Amino acid sequence: MGKSSNPRRLADNEAMAKGRMLRVSPQKLNLVAQTIRGQKVERAIADLSFSPKRIALDVKKVLESAVANAENNHDLDVDDLVVAEAFVGKNLVMKRWKPRARGRVGKIMKPFSEITIVVRQVEEQA
Repeated sequence: MGKSSNPRRLADNEAMAKGRMLRVSPQKLNLVAQTIRGQKVERAIADLSFSPKRIALDVKKVLESAVANAENNHDLDVDDLVVAEAFVGKNLVMKRWKPRARGRVGKIMKPFSEITIVVRQVEEQA
């Protein structure tokens, strides 16, 4: 008699993970997301491990979470996973002020972003 469950938004061979409130601008986060789009998961994790960008470690955590979701929740094979989508969104912006000369003020914006990573199981071509 309860409420029916929501249908899955993803296909049966996909899994997703989100990282929210990442303290970096969406533009900088998108540079890191571009490097892993369309790559195999082990290659993407290796690229993020050795990336000089500070936010790459947080993106790596989200990617590993998506892989864990695929393995544990959806019974997908980890070796066949590919980063199908990696998209970035805006989150809140903290606004701060800094006093400047002649009684003026300088506006400082401290943006936050979020990243969504979707991994998909792709069969190997022979």
